[in-house]
Amino acid sequence: MTSETRPSEPDYDSVDDVLTDRPSGAPEVDLSDRYEFFRVIQGYLDDASKVVGLPAHLSEMLAQPKNELIVHFPVRMDDGTMQLFKGYRIQHNNLLGPYKGGLRFHQTVSLDDLKALATMMTWKCALMKIPFGGAKGGVKVDTRALSEDELMRVTRRFTHALGNNIGPNYDIPAPDVGTSGQVMVWIMDTYMNQVGHAAKNAQRAVVTGKTLTCGGSPGREKATAQGVVHCITEWAKDNRFDLEGKTAIIQGFGNVGSFSALLLSKLGVSTIATGDHTGYMRTTEGFNAHKLSEYVKRNGSIAGYEGGKSISREEFFATKADLFIPAALENQIGAAEAKALDVKLIAEGANGPCNPEGEKILVERGIPIIPDVLANSGGVTVSYYEWVQNLRSETWDLDEVDRRLEKTMRDAYQRVFTYAREKDITPRVAAYCLALEHLGQAYAERGIFP
Repeated sequence: MTSETRPSEPDYDSVDDVLTDRPSGAPEVDLSDRYEFFRVIQGYLDDASKVVGLPAHLSEMLAQPKNELIVHFPVRMDDGTMQLFKGYRIQHNNLLGPYKGGLRFHQTVSLDDLKALATMMTWKCALMKIPFGGAKGGVKVDTRALSEDELMRVTRRFTHALGNNIGPNYDIPAPDVGTSGQVMVWIMDTYMNQVGHAAKNAQRAVVTGKTLTCGGSPGREKATAQGVVHCITEWAKDNRFDLEGKTAIIQGFGNVGSFSALLLSKLGVSTIATGDHTGYMRTTEGFNAHKLSEYVKRNGSIAGYEGGKSISREEFFATKADLFIPAALENQIGAAEAKALDVKLIAEGANGPCNPEGEKILVERGIPIIPDVLANSGGVTVSYYEWVQNLRSETWDLDEVDRRLEKTMRDAYQRVFTYAREKDITPRVAAYCLALEHLGQAYAERGIFP
């Protein structure tokens, strides 16, 4: 294993789909050469720090991760050749509890993006009052080019390379782009076999998002989308907005996008346009969310689905609807998209889908945004429930998980939007402020050792 700390390398990630070297006319836009995600997140930290009066030394401490681990590890491929892979684990803050955050297997994984995402995890956990800190990690790899056996070997070698830099009481990974419940089970099994025999089964909580058979929690797979929908329903109640018969457009139809469509359909909301790395499509009647979700599970994308008409990216953003859930790339809503959108609410299922320029225009146009730090925090919340169940050797049923999540999301939504109204700031900055107040109080009470 080798490790190093080095300057930032701007190269930007996705939540469901990213295209690089985009051919002419393809739907997604590669903006990595000019968009610095980590700097954007630091900007929100600066804005919130001024509002809450956070001491300068705490702002400086929270602006950078505690640990940045980079590992290089060899993997034998199916053809017998050896390939060297690069992996990361960024541990931002663990004041409130163990580091917590996803593992991303994607060709665009980079140090700077993982720093941004690890930082956001700290804010999410503090906002939700979950006893976790923030972390993020991943491997720079195109999983679509790997066989299942190769993916397993990459996963196990990466886990071995991380060694004791993860653990159920220190740093707890979870699924993200390119990883799944099965990948988490491989990590768990590898880690368990690196510890003493007597302590083996006590290590099950080293990861969350596992399969149900191997210690996962009911409701974890849909948790991020469920949190988004809880926020939407709270906004609808506050604004006396009847969701029955309304429409939505969803960018990205991976885990978050597909479950959002399914959950909204139960509330009477029709998804009339969607898209992924293969393109966009629209239908006036609304997609059958169940059929489209099953199609994507079988085929890996919406390409070829016959239930809608192919449209351009520009046409997608100009589609009139009531709700918009961006659940694909960061930096997807810039000035042009913000001007084109014709919706009543944006609920961010992805991390950082609005860039500052786009958000400024949306605010000026009066289109409310439920920010990512709040809207997509259902995933880490149910990950916490899974961790607790593992530590207690318990299994909660789905009703129990759903009940707890709904209460937590509703409480967080009301705190964020009440704070935003009282301080006359955006909900995004309000969410950061509440997170910083929680962290600031903890630092004030604990002090700095020695």
